[in-house]
Amino acid sequence: MDRKHILWADDEIEYLKPHILFLEEKNFLVKTVNNGQDAVEAFKSEPFDLVFLDENMPGLTGLETLAILKSINASIPTVLVTKNEAEHLMEDAIGSQIDDYLIKPVNPKQILLTIKKLTENRRLVSEKTSMAYQQDFLKLGMRMNENLSYQEWVETYKKIVYWELALQKIEDDSMHEVLTLQKSDANAAFSKFIERNYLRWLKNPDEAPLLSPKLFQKKVFPGLEKGQPTFFILIDNLRYDQWKVINDAITDYYRLVEEDNYFSILPTATQYARNAIFSGMMPLEMAERFPKEWQNDEDEGGKNLYEDVFLEDQIQRMYRRDIKHSYAKILTMEQGKEVLDSLPNLLQNDLNVLVYNFVDMLSHARTDMAMIRELASDEAAYRSLTLSWFEHSPLIDTLKSLSQHNVRVVLTTDHGTIRVKKPSKIIGDRKTSTNLRYKQGRNLNYVGKDVFAIRNPHEAMLPRPHMSSTFVFAKNELYFVYPNNYNYYANYYLDTFQHGGISLEEMIVPIATYLPK
Repeated sequence: MDRKHILWADDEIEYLKPHILFLEEKNFLVKTVNNGQDAVEAFKSEPFDLVFLDENMPGLTGLETLAILKSINASIPTVLVTKNEAEHLMEDAIGSQIDDYLIKPVNPKQILLTIKKLTENRRLVSEKTSMAYQQDFLKLGMRMNENLSYQEWVETYKKIVYWELALQKIEDDSMHEVLTLQKSDANAAFSKFIERNYLRWLKNPDEAPLLSPKLFQKKVFPGLEKGQPTFFILIDNLRYDQWKVINDAITDYYRLVEEDNYFSILPTATQYARNAIFSGMMPLEMAERFPKEWQNDEDEGGKNLYEDVFLEDQIQRMYRRDIKHSYAKILTMEQGKEVLDSLPNLLQNDLNVLVYNFVDMLSHARTDMAMIRELASDEAAYRSLTLSWFEHSPLIDTLKSLSQHNVRVVLTTDHGTIRVKKPSKIIGDRKTSTNLRYKQGRNLNYVGKDVFAIRNPHEAMLPRPHMSSTFVFAKNELYFVYPNNYNYYANYYLDTFQHGGISLEEMIVPIATYLPK
């Protein structure tokens, strides 16, 4: 290992000789100077891994020296050492981008700990994270082979996401590869679990997890209070891991009072899952109650044009009380700014529903645009792109503004998305639906082991446009490709983010409740 090179500036440097000898015995190179100006000159002429600055030096003070060093190279960690414990000095140091702060007298072990923390932190965290995941790997593997309940599947998926977020911070490709394989195994087992239980859940709702149609009844209506507006915010196509990274930005302004998950219905597609949320009904019930508004896959026109109608009906049917409410769908920055401008009016309502479509558009753009594919080349980059959008979106501005008022915010999504990795051949007629993760049509010909097939859609509370209609849902990381131009389309859609089928990422999605700090 290379020896770390340390610069130490102190006008009483001779009294620090024992500390210097201790560090040299630990294989560190230490350059000493007794004033700020010499520290600046040394910093310009030699490469250093760390700098210790005495705060109270004649000539340039420690903070003045720090400002000059940061202007030369802001990436070198710098530690301020002082006898002064005044709060304003600490605040000045933090504001000047100090990396650590030590109060004299300091002991050698304290100095060693600071050095390791600032110069070897990445390596130490990487090693510890890799070891911890290796220890958890076997536990996760054994757990997935058990007959898990839906609650245990939620916990298993959350544990996988925890390790995804932890391992993305370290440079250990082998651990990333192991986790990717383990997540694939988890999705294979989860798909079997859904095949065994999904239809049973629909017949016996008391045995089922929270599903899309019950979201308002269980998570929104019970918390409605006069004088405290509820803002129900749905970000389309937001996975649990994406929520985890934007949650850090939200909790700068809000307290997270409840973190929960629910299961998206099948198909995990907007026209089914999101309409189910706003109507409080399964798709078959919607088709029967709203024959003019409901659109099947083969029908022309938009599939989510009547969410406000469905919401109004659910409020009258399930809440049975008049509440002042609003609904807005945000597709552009301009529409987001219009919502922000209208907040004084919205705060007069009991319930406001805001639907943001950016993440869904991002996933589709990644499929169609080479530039977006490059920007979101893997799971970590996809999360980063989502966070970047969120931090610069009208939505975060809206949340900041709302945090100044007595509001309740319920944030969720309609379904997630999965990065598809293996094509599965399917044959259907011209009216077969176009989604890559589920197909609805007549006389479908498919690979049986690749799908969860519903030959009687009414069993899954789905409409049946024709007597011979069948639904098939892709499992694991598969995506459907027709035989015509098979290789072209198999390569075109490989590694894109899709939804509609069965996977942990698509079905187990977040719902979180916040109150302003």
